[in-house]
Amino acid sequence: MPEVTIRYFAAARAAAGRSTATAEATSIRDLVSTVSTDSPELARVLGICTFLLDGQRADPTTPLHAGAQVDALPPFAGG
Repeated sequence: MPEVTIRYFAAARAAAGRSTATAEATSIRDLVSTVSTDSPELARVLGICTFLLDGQRADPTTPLHAGAQVDALPPFAGG
């Protein structure tokens, strides 16, 4: 399984309690499941996030490669 890095932003960072994590995962869905296993709040926030894989929008079934960087972007509000 490839090892990837996930970067958390805004509410995802608050729920994770850190800004990054590394994990082994084969898809975005697998990564979300792996990093949120012990954190229902992180799972909830990641469930509404948009994900970027190496700077490009990705969906839950997008396959991951070794060294990939995934950004978890919760919905933002503001004006």
